[in-house]
Amino acid sequence: MKPMSLITAGFLCASAAGAWAQADSAPSGTLRAVYLASNPAQAVRDSATGEVRGASADLARELAKRLNKPLDLKAAPSPPAVIEAVKNGQADIGFVAYEATRVGTVEFSQTYMLVQQSFLVLNDSPIRNVADIDRAGQKIAGTINDSSTLCLKRVLKQATPVELENNPELIGKALTGREIDALAASRQRLTNLAKTVPGTRLLSDTFFYVPQNIVVPMGKPEALAAVNALIDEVRASGFLREAIAKAAAVGTEPAPAGPVSRYGCPG
Repeated sequence: MKPMSLITAGFLCASAAGAWAQADSAPSGTLRAVYLASNPAQAVRDSATGEVRGASADLARELAKRLNKPLDLKAAPSPPAVIEAVKNGQADIGFVAYEATRVGTVEFSQTYMLVQQSFLVLNDSPIRNVADIDRAGQKIAGTINDSSTLCLKRVLKQATPVELENNPELIGKALTGREIDALAASRQRLTNLAKTVPGTRLLSDTFFYVPQNIVVPMGKPEALAAVNALIDEVRASGFLREAIAKAAAVGTEPAPAGPVSRYGCPG
C-alpha cells in the first residue's frame, strides 16, 4: 500500500472536521480540551505567563484551528479526572494514556506519542537496570492511577508494588528514607524529581512505553474520526515530530501508525 500523501491526509482531516462540526461535537461553540497536569510529557503550564506548552497543547490548538473554534484548554489532576471530564460532557476531548482498564468509558484515538517509563533509585541501590526491579523484599512505588503503577500491579511477581500520592516532596522522602526501593514514572517526571532529591539516579533502560492518546465521548464516531485524521496528518507532515522536539520532554517520541494495543504494559 502506498503511503498517504499530504494532500490526501489534509482532505481526510478536513472532511472529518466537517463531520465533527455537523454532529455538533463541540456544543458550547468552543473546543474544550483537558490534559493531565501531572504528566510533563504531555504539557506544562508556564508559571510566569500561564501559557500551556507541549505536544498535546499543540495538537489541541491545531484541532481547534481546523474546526474554526476557540480553544479552552484546562488541566486535570489525574487520569481518571481527564476521563471523567470527557465522559460527563465537561470536555470534548482529553489527553490521557491508553490503559486496558480505562477502555469502555471513553473512545481512544490511535497513539500519537510514546513516553518512556523507567525508575528512580538511590545512588547506592543494588538496582542497576530494569531487570533488577522484581526482586523479593523490594518495594517498588508508583503514583496512584498512573500507568506505571497499574502495570507494576500486573507484572511484579516478587517485589511489592506501593501506591503513593502524587506529591514530589513526600515521594522524595519515601525514597531517601528507604521506605521504597524505586519509583516508577515517565522519564521526564523522574528527571524533574531527581533534580530535587540529591543522591538519586535514573535507570538508563526503559520499563515500557506508555502510549499517549486523545479520548472522546462514547458514541461520537465523527469526533473520533476527526482526531484520528488529525493525528494521521500531523504525523505525515512532520508537525507532530516538530511539536515533540520543541517541547523537549525527556523520553518522548512520535508513535508510528498502528493499533494502540502494540504498546503499553508488558504484562
